[in-house]
Amino acid sequence: MSADTKIAELLTELHQLIKQTQEERSRSEHNLLNIQKTHERMQTENKTSPYYRSKLRGLYTTAKADAEAECSILRHSLDKIAEIKSLLEERRIAAKMAGVNSNGDPPRKTMRRGVLMTLLQQSAMTLPLWIGKPGESPPPLCGATPASSDYVAKQGDKVAARVKAVDGDEQWILAEVVSYSHSTNKYEVDDIDEEGKERHTLSRRRIIPLPQWKANPETDPEALFSKDQLVLALYPQTTCFYRALIHTPPHRPQDDYSVLFEDTSYPDGYSPPLNVAQRYVVACKENKKK
Repeated sequence: MSADTKIAELLTELHQLIKQTQEERSRSEHNLLNIQKTHERMQTENKTSPYYRSKLRGLYTTAKADAEAECSILRHSLDKIAEIKSLLEERRIAAKMAGVNSNGDPPRKTMRRGVLMTLLQQSAMTLPLWIGKPGESPPPLCGATPASSDYVAKQGDKVAARVKAVDGDEQWILAEVVSYSHSTNKYEVDDIDEEGKERHTLSRRRIIPLPQWKANPETDPEALFSKDQLVLALYPQTTCFYRALIHTPPHRPQDDYSVLFEDTSYPDGYSPPLNVAQRYVVACKENKKK
């Protein structure tokens, strides 16, 4: 089955799940209205009879079951969305590799910077929010939670990569994983800003995988960097990571970090607060200020 056919099937299944969600919600709203009316009657009569206690117990039991059913459908829908995104990513990588490997075709044009910046913003906005079950801890690569020690980034994954610049200095850039060699323990990565041009071969210690889920500040605040913590953050409208201090962590799932970049042109050595999405904030391995 082709990727396009599979994606079409998954979209149809997702559409059905969305309809089921609405049906389930309509059913539960009717029950919640009954709960509200029962409470109003109790207040009017100013008494809690065994009849009302029994009725409310049944209504709340039904409401709990309705909520669990809707939650199950929504989680199933999120799984379908993740599967669709994975197939789209596989298709993008295949198209990229076909362009690299084709000898007869002319070289692809470098992506315009404005288009690249828009794509990076979209990637940050569409990073899925981790929604765990009650009592479930956020997994590795959720927000500030680091990858496991034996983690290997997959082809197409975005990472922070430490490379040597033209002037000989080292810098952290946004890169895409091309491959990983288990025999040499080295990655091949492409600079996002130089697609199809320079390729870097780097050891594992020069690679930091980017988060694969956003952490929810309302349910998993421990999975976020805290105020004054030293991080590497993608400077706005660039593809380079720089050292920064967390000024304000996100308060809501859709919020960005507010960070202070190290900048010697300011009297206190830090820039004014700038917003950076969770997608582009990672732990800094160097503790001392330069």
